[in-house]
Amino acid sequence: MDEKMAVGKASYLSVTKSATYGFLASLPLFVLYESLILFVNGDRISQIRVGADIWVKQILALVGAKGMISLGIAVVVVGIIIFVVERKKRIPIKPSYLVWMIGESALYAVFVAFLVSSLVGLIFSSALSLYVPGVIQDSASGQPGGFMMLVLSIGAGLYEELIFRVLMVGSFFWVLNKWLGKRTLAYIIAATIGAFIFSTVHYLGPLGDPFTLSSFTFRFVFGLALNVIFLLRGFGVAAWTHALYDVLVVSHLLG
Repeated sequence: MDEKMAVGKASYLSVTKSATYGFLASLPLFVLYESLILFVNGDRISQIRVGADIWVKQILALVGAKGMISLGIAVVVVGIIIFVVERKKRIPIKPSYLVWMIGESALYAVFVAFLVSSLVGLIFSSALSLYVPGVIQDSASGQPGGFMMLVLSIGAGLYEELIFRVLMVGSFFWVLNKWLGKRTLAYIIAATIGAFIFSTVHYLGPLGDPFTLSSFTFRFVFGLALNVIFLLRGFGVAAWTHALYDVLVVSHLLG
């Protein structure tokens, strides 16, 4: 019995780190965000969206993929590519694993919030507010309401993790691992650089947040924690951890 439990645990940890489970786990976030963001924005000309969402849409637009239909096709194509690349691994698809991933992510969200706020609070010897991602909005749109912020939290978990973890940190790690030949060192450098960039971009441009050292440090440490989760547990868990953290903060269940 103990051997079977050990094998089951190892199987869960290994397969849920795969791109297959990362893709499957992110689909609910994608459907929720893309459907709800259209609903909450309504017919307003200047829509409020997560910045990373807009970056992804701009990248797709460069190759001629515009609109929701093109976005849906792009998602399907990515899913097919992942299936083809990982088909030899014969990854078992278990719905229960997806549920466990969400539960695991919820635990990480609470733990990371407590760890980061406590650590940064000690550094600055003061109580800190928990931070949520910035949004792209027209100056005349006003501040987003509570439900809008919940929707944006879901989008941040999906699109910011896609940009900052998969594309950026993943690329950094791959290059550094090939160049240095030392996996652990590549992990550390990629995670640190990625966290610095993740924190920095929140203050860039006319819609960026006002810079304070405490908020920058908080986002740096938070980004570092997400980078570690991504490198050790994969995209799916990192995306859900980020989304659930933001949801807990904007709903005032944390902080």
